[in-house]
Amino acid sequence: MSFCCGASMIGTNGTLQHYRTRIHNVPLLLCPVCHRIEVHFLVENEYEILAEYAQSDGAEEVDFRDYVTSEDGRLFENCINHENDDPLELVKNQIDNALDLLAVAKQWNDTQWESQLKRRLALMSRRKAQLLKQK
Repeated sequence: MSFCCGASMIGTNGTLQHYRTRIHNVPLLLCPVCHRIEVHFLVENEYEILAEYAQSDGAEEVDFRDYVTSEDGRLFENCINHENDDPLELVKNQIDNALDLLAVAKQWNDTQWESQLKRRLALMSRRKAQLLKQK
């Protein structure tokens, strides 16, 4: 499971731009709070190799699945949430998880972890307010 600003990241597939080459169906991890995107760590090396070859060949578009075989189910089995989940419910779940971790941090007297979790909770609370305002 990957974490960003206190939220567990969502598993999805998407398109990334590498210089002039668009690479489709790349397994990604997306933060539901700050929207940071990163290539899934299990295929990161394959992505970098494919991106470099495609760019040196001058390819404008490439489909990741045509060159790299991966089992999406296995890639995203450790993700708590997925891209099809309701964004508001997703953020609520993320807040619940962070509150649980905050209780553990307090119990262990880990002030540094507590501080990090409080900052993350503040970010997720702002995101929740934005989503409620949109509804």
